[in-house]
Amino acid sequence: MIAFQDDTANSEMLPDRNAISQANFSRIDSSSWLSVQSLIAASPSPPSSRPPLFPPLPHLRLSHSRRPPSIYTPHSTPSPGTIDAAASQAAPPPMTMMTPPPLDQEDEEMLVPHSEFTEGPQQMEVAQAEPPTTAENQPTEDPSTSRFTWTIENFSRLNTKKLYSEIFVVGGYKWRILIFPKGNNVDHLSMYLDVADSATLPYGWSRYAQFSLAVVNQLHNKYTIRKDTQHQFNARESDWGFTSFMPLSELYDPGRGYLLSDTCIVEAEVAVRRVVDYWNYDSKKETGFVGLKNQGATCYMNSLLQTLYHIPYFRKAVYHMPTTENDIPSASIPLALQSLFYKLQYSDSSVATKELTKSFGWDTYDSFMQHDVQELNRVLSEKLEDKMKGTVVEGAIQQLFEGHHMNYIECINVDYKSSRKESYYDLQLDVKGCKDVYASFDKYVEVERLDGDNKYHAEQYGLQDAKKGVLFIDFPPVLQLHLKRFEYDFMRDTMVKINDRYEFPLQLDLDRDNGKYLSPDADRSVRNLYTLHSVLVHSGGVHGGHYYAFIRPTLSDLWYKFDDERVTKEDMKRALEEQYGGEEELPQTNPGFNNTPFKFTKYSNAYMLVYIRENDKDKIICNVDEKDIAEHLRIRLKKEQEEKEHRKKEKAEAHLYTIIKVARDDDLAQQIGKEIYFDLVDHDKVRSFRIQKQMPFILFKDEVAKEFGIRVQHQRFWLWAKRQNHTYRPNRPLLPQEEAQSVGQLREVSNKAHNAELKLFLEVEIGPDLHTLPLPEKTKENILLFFKLYDPEKEELRYVGRLFVKSLGKPLEILTKLNQMAGFPPSAEIELYEEIKFEPSVMCEHIDKKLTFRSSQLEDGDIICYQKAPTPESEEQFRYPDVPSFLEYVHNRQIVHFRALERPKEDDFCLELSKLYTYDDVVEKVARHISLDDPLKIRLTSHNCYTQQPKPQPIKYRGVDHLSDMLVHYNQTSDILYYEVLDIPLPELQGLKTLKVAFNHATKNEVVVQSIRLPKNSTVADVINDLKSKVELSHPNAELRLLEVFYHKIYKIFPPSEKIENINDQYWTLRAEEIPEEEKNLGSQDRLIHVYHFMKDPNQNQTQQVQNFGEPFFLVIREGETLAEIKVRIQKKLQVPDEEFSKWKFAFLSLGRPEYLQDADIVASRFQQRRDVYGAWEQYLGLEHSDTAPKRSFAANQNRHTFEKPVRIYN
Repeated sequence: MIAFQDDTANSEMLPDRNAISQANFSRIDSSSWLSVQSLIAASPSPPSSRPPLFPPLPHLRLSHSRRPPSIYTPHSTPSPGTIDAAASQAAPPPMTMMTPPPLDQEDEEMLVPHSEFTEGPQQMEVAQAEPPTTAENQPTEDPSTSRFTWTIENFSRLNTKKLYSEIFVVGGYKWRILIFPKGNNVDHLSMYLDVADSATLPYGWSRYAQFSLAVVNQLHNKYTIRKDTQHQFNARESDWGFTSFMPLSELYDPGRGYLLSDTCIVEAEVAVRRVVDYWNYDSKKETGFVGLKNQGATCYMNSLLQTLYHIPYFRKAVYHMPTTENDIPSASIPLALQSLFYKLQYSDSSVATKELTKSFGWDTYDSFMQHDVQELNRVLSEKLEDKMKGTVVEGAIQQLFEGHHMNYIECINVDYKSSRKESYYDLQLDVKGCKDVYASFDKYVEVERLDGDNKYHAEQYGLQDAKKGVLFIDFPPVLQLHLKRFEYDFMRDTMVKINDRYEFPLQLDLDRDNGKYLSPDADRSVRNLYTLHSVLVHSGGVHGGHYYAFIRPTLSDLWYKFDDERVTKEDMKRALEEQYGGEEELPQTNPGFNNTPFKFTKYSNAYMLVYIRENDKDKIICNVDEKDIAEHLRIRLKKEQEEKEHRKKEKAEAHLYTIIKVARDDDLAQQIGKEIYFDLVDHDKVRSFRIQKQMPFILFKDEVAKEFGIRVQHQRFWLWAKRQNHTYRPNRPLLPQEEAQSVGQLREVSNKAHNAELKLFLEVEIGPDLHTLPLPEKTKENILLFFKLYDPEKEELRYVGRLFVKSLGKPLEILTKLNQMAGFPPSAEIELYEEIKFEPSVMCEHIDKKLTFRSSQLEDGDIICYQKAPTPESEEQFRYPDVPSFLEYVHNRQIVHFRALERPKEDDFCLELSKLYTYDDVVEKVARHISLDDPLKIRLTSHNCYTQQPKPQPIKYRGVDHLSDMLVHYNQTSDILYYEVLDIPLPELQGLKTLKVAFNHATKNEVVVQSIRLPKNSTVADVINDLKSKVELSHPNAELRLLEVFYHKIYKIFPPSEKIENINDQYWTLRAEEIPEEEKNLGSQDRLIHVYHFMKDPNQNQTQQVQNFGEPFFLVIREGETLAEIKVRIQKKLQVPDEEFSKWKFAFLSLGRPEYLQDADIVASRFQQRRDVYGAWEQYLGLEHSDTAPKRSFAANQNRHTFEKPVRIYN
């Protein structure tokens, strides 16, 4: 079995695992996603393919046993793991690599911990390539390596089943070799490496080692059998090795040389590595650098930002961009970038990028959308260049990254030359067809000949043969090379990733071959010798992947890998050779057979290279320290750091403290009617105290006395309770015995959920002189009620106070007091309502003033809302004449932000609406706001809360009942709606079908696109009739037909009776054309065939695949008609000049394979006897020639990701 494990925890999207050859083995390049976790049959290899003792890549070896293998993992199966290339970079001491004797090997076997084997057939097994060294524990640092030789005398007379060697020490650990001289229940020598002191080691011990075991051939050293592997040793797997190391028949054959004078020589070479636990890995401590946090899919941005940060001149320029202490980082790109760079320079832990992306104007959706590094680099450079204008660092971007080249066209036969100078910030280099950077530069400056049909029109000289090319005027100090790993595949109509091997040098000499890349105007005194600074890697496929960067910040031999939050030391081979891409070949699994080596594609490869010119490196790799950073920025960021440390300390000590939130009458008066309308208070906006749990509550009251100036004896605290109807009210006062407890105990009593917060209401009595008074006695007969006053004229609700009332008393008894609290005359008539609940709907019931409070079921903490008694006049005069109608309004009101559909990022206007509004109510309000007479012309579209974009489909006319339905997206509620104004009412539009039809004129070389709008039950005949009234026909009685065209092929002729409702014009082109007269009167032997333009795909020559282009058409061919005769008619139909037409080739194509025709060939004989020739595998007459029409432009990211939109920085 082969086990795989995903390697990229922050990878934005994993590749399709549809082919083992493409994906399943790709992790053998340790920078790709999938991790090969098993080592199959570690067999010897021939000299040409034998890897070094500790190879940089794990090798996958397949078993080719001729009989059932007796390989079995005993008491445990090694846990899957991945082998990181960093684990294998340290070079071991020199040793001779041996080949096996030229004999047939019986079995290729697996790496296993030893155990006593059971008899009988055993399952086939795959050796585990340990250790688990992906993200969590990657071996680092140079190993401690040692070779131990064990000479075993009287080998054939050994009677013991197993034999241990002497103990030897490597890396501070004790080891020994374990052998089974007669085999571990197999007819092979069994040999393992064993942890000698495993029985006495502490619980949870583990150690990682790469090792080889060998049986020395004492006649011919080159036939020594040596096998190597690696393993994470632990208590369950304290030994590891080879159950079937070599056949016993070979070992005991004295002619083979492994047993001389009954002596066997065994060798072990062990390299011990320290395993890093990445859960506790400290990038700053290990490397001196920190990483960047991934927001979801921002690894592409992180790798670019690290690269730019490690260009000190660029960092210094960013620091010197003017910012002020009043700037907000999330709204200022310069300040956000300064802040980010400062934290990268001085922070001890990974840095967040949210402030920077907010300054770009990005929302959460942008952070979860993977973009292209090159695209972001260009957009960011342009934005910074613009923001640097008029400052002391104006031009810094150009000084670093700007170069110039010259586009020229030079006539061959006349003295005429045209040239144009252009600047560039980066160069895009071809990867396909180029072996390295130099080959790409050669291709970049390759001279193109303009001749034949492609002659150049020179002023005064007319059409001339010419040479066209590009030469470089100068190169920038920092050269950014973007490798074109993504290209558009015309055959598959999609973007593909080019994983070809592509080499790049550590030093790049662009003056090579006497400066062949330079223009005559170039300054030859400038030495264009560059040193590689960073390699940005893309690991994955065209539909997503993971970005990271290898950087050497000081251009020394020290390379570092910046992979989001983690920074690790790497060696040069990892940064260069392993990022070339291409294929890797696994060693042959059985040299005795001529089996084909297995190759796999490496999906991890360099995508962007940054070189720094040698002559400029001292200026660019400059010193950047605090004096380059504005004082206000240093103060701000140091303050941020102190606050962060304080929060960290608080978090660490949180278990020792309780947060007590104290609500008072002042809080209720301040919040009710402004911030809240229901219940009494928002506890997140009241005074909170952080109190040690062991503090007695009585001492906490002293703290409250100091804070609020309220005597301890005048304080009474009430516990809050959440009721079954989801309201939250004061429930009961604290008892004296509770106040005698500690704060921590009180919290546990009051809060069953063990929340770290305690919420209290502080009851205080204030006298007329504003001094606190002694509290009234609280008895069971007293009820604490809270009162809100409603003013229907002002549509205002406010808190007016609280009262203790007798449970057997009646509201009539307190009316005078309530009028006094409201400022009404003592005898004013008022109505009382109880606020019962507000979710999911409002319940506010009228209170009978003649009933007792107990009869009305009122209790402690209840809320009474009151108002002047409504009159018939007030009910007509006010929108919400009473408390229930006002609370209903408040509960359902919704501020909606309306955006024009064509400007989905910008709010046009806001309206206060009710969630209960019907569809008609909403469109009527919108129409009135934008002064539109007919609300039916408004079409609304809901908001997608995840993409932050309009939903693909608009809301149908009366397709929802209420505004609340328009705002809901899955389980989230939005406050955004998009609108558009239609030219006809929406109900009428919904009954119509709109089709875009391209009309090809019969005699003119023009195409006109018409929009046909007809009722959905219309037919194709109706479309044709409508089209006739809109286009110019060759004659009044011309007949039209409607075709379905897709990628330059005709797939369907629509019958006139077909309904248009299901016709799709989004993906297929609908083409209308006149039916030629010759097609109307087909003879019995005539045939209607398809004719398509095509050219060979230059990338698919071997498979003879073709690429169609241009407008396809029908042609009538007759029985016995030759190609020469048909060519005359085609030329006339297409109006192609003789000179150009003479270069065309004609072919019969079936299933995409061209069979070229001669003029004398009878064309009709090639086609099958059928009329319905359209379809996916149609046969057609192909016209092969170059496509001279303007090419469709495919940008680097076009069609690359269906979910991707262009990078934009909005601020």
